[in-house]
Parts: sequence; C-alpha cells; structure tokens
Amino acid sequence: MEIKVLGTGCTNCKNLEKAVKAVVEEMGIDAMVEKEEDIANIMSYGIMRTPGLVINGKVIVSGRVPSTTEIKDFITKAQ
Repeated sequence: MEIKVLGTGCTNCKNLEKAVKAVVEEMGIDAMVEKEEDIANIMSYGIMRTPGLVINGKVIVSGRVPSTTEIKDFITKAQ
C-alpha cells in the first residue's frame, strides 16, 4: 500500500503525517508512507487545499486532518 500526505509543511500537514504513521504502525500493515511537499506534484492531484491524503494513487481527503478513526477506515477500505 502506498500512502502519501500532501502538504508544504504547515502544522496540519505535519499532524496528518504523524497520525497516518501512527495508524499504520498500530494496524501493523505493510505500507509506504511518503510526505509530498513539492507544490507542482501536489497540484497534479487536483486538490485546492492541503493537507491531502492519497492512498494507492487516489485522493481520499483534502483540506482537513481526518480523525484517527477515519484514517483507519480509509486504510481498511483501500486494502
């Protein structure tokens, strides 16, 4: 599973990255978590607000930090 956190380094972007990494560790899944900070690459996903969460190439949420429960649900559905 490939998970990307899209964001240029704002507090919300960092919080989402930490939350995603914690959930992946807690769930014990094999996932590669990347932080994408290049604005051109972020824009290629078609999001207008960061942070963004992309799982297996699909934008799941943007413009907010989802709850831990939501992140778990997103990952479970993507498996």
